[in-house]
Amino acid sequence: MALTATLIDSGLPQSHDTYNGLSAASDGAVYYVLCVESWTEGARMFRYDLRAGSPVCLADLTEACGEAERGAVPQGKSHVSFYEYSGRLYFATHVGIYTSADGRETMPVPPAGTRPYPGGHFLAYDLATGQIDDLALAPAGEGILTMTLDGARGVAYAITWPSGQLLSLDTLSRRVTSYGPVSLDGEAGAPGRYRTLCRSLALDPRDGAVYYTTSEGWIFRLRDGRLARVTSDDLAKDYFGRYDASQPGHMGYHWRQTLWRDPHIYGVHGNSGYLFQFDPDAGRVELIDRLTSLPSRRSGMFDQFSYGYLGFTMGPDGDTLYYLTGAPIYSGGRRVAGKADTARGESKGEENLHLVTYNLRQRRYTDHGAITLDNGERPSYVNSIAVDGEGAIYFLTRVAPDAHTDLARLAPIR
Repeated sequence: MALTATLIDSGLPQSHDTYNGLSAASDGAVYYVLCVESWTEGARMFRYDLRAGSPVCLADLTEACGEAERGAVPQGKSHVSFYEYSGRLYFATHVGIYTSADGRETMPVPPAGTRPYPGGHFLAYDLATGQIDDLALAPAGEGILTMTLDGARGVAYAITWPSGQLLSLDTLSRRVTSYGPVSLDGEAGAPGRYRTLCRSLALDPRDGAVYYTTSEGWIFRLRDGRLARVTSDDLAKDYFGRYDASQPGHMGYHWRQTLWRDPHIYGVHGNSGYLFQFDPDAGRVELIDRLTSLPSRRSGMFDQFSYGYLGFTMGPDGDTLYYLTGAPIYSGGRRVAGKADTARGESKGEENLHLVTYNLRQRRYTDHGAITLDNGERPSYVNSIAVDGEGAIYFLTRVAPDAHTDLARLAPIR
């Protein structure tokens, strides 16, 4: 099946790879952040409504955080989705430029005359007024890597980068509480104490419990202010592969992306692409199916993106999962191989992008085929997805020839 996605020009040629940073809202528009890898420029937040015809830049995130005149490392990224609650979209900012050390990314060492990164901010965008409210600052100058929101209780949860502090934010009082590190020294750790951090906080809306994983595959629960490990099961499954949790370049046994569908948390493991369900009541993990593309399944290969893919969400029917995943490229009947390994989260080589859906009620897997952009290029570095009420699919992709990032739209699948 031929799938062609329409590129949407946001007018930001310096934009860089975005992870999450894209969601559909109740007003019929999609909201997204384009990251900027710069010592002087901040990320930009956009609104796109198909009826309006072109994106609108809503804010420079450094300005929205009140830091435009501070001369500090800018708010160059948002690494989280938007969470709608009481007429507002809640999200957070992250540092957009890094320094490399020992084969891993670390907090940037700014050039002379530039102040250190001040830390990520929790923000709220008012859908009615268009105003952005700066709610709180992450402690210790850390960025905000992972976030979710408990709308029933008005509490946001986050994991910071690079040390991996677990935070909660009371959106009414704006009080931030830290529960300490989630996994040794996180991605700030020296060899032996390095641990890749969880990119998806899973929320059980029934009791407000929040779950996260470690690279070893352990599952932790924060409930009523108490943090405890789930000891009845874990994600260290043979089907997921074999990993050294102390090494960078992979997500280990972490879940990559998760979502809630009563009464389970559904997730996908990064490298292997396995879909699973986690039952919070029984504390049990059950593998369902391999959610990778058909070419990947047939070849038996792991996906090319070393961390796996974040483009995983529920469709408007409440039953169908949408997943944007990689697929190998063949030339002359042979699979085009990429790098055998990588020391950071990146693509090991060129690949196709496939749309896979999975109907949970019917247990039906469908690979809808490879997606091509309307400029003839393959989408790449896709780690975001939003599905609107009509079933149209949006994602953020690199765009040739300069590899900047922009929005693309795929018409509903019939």
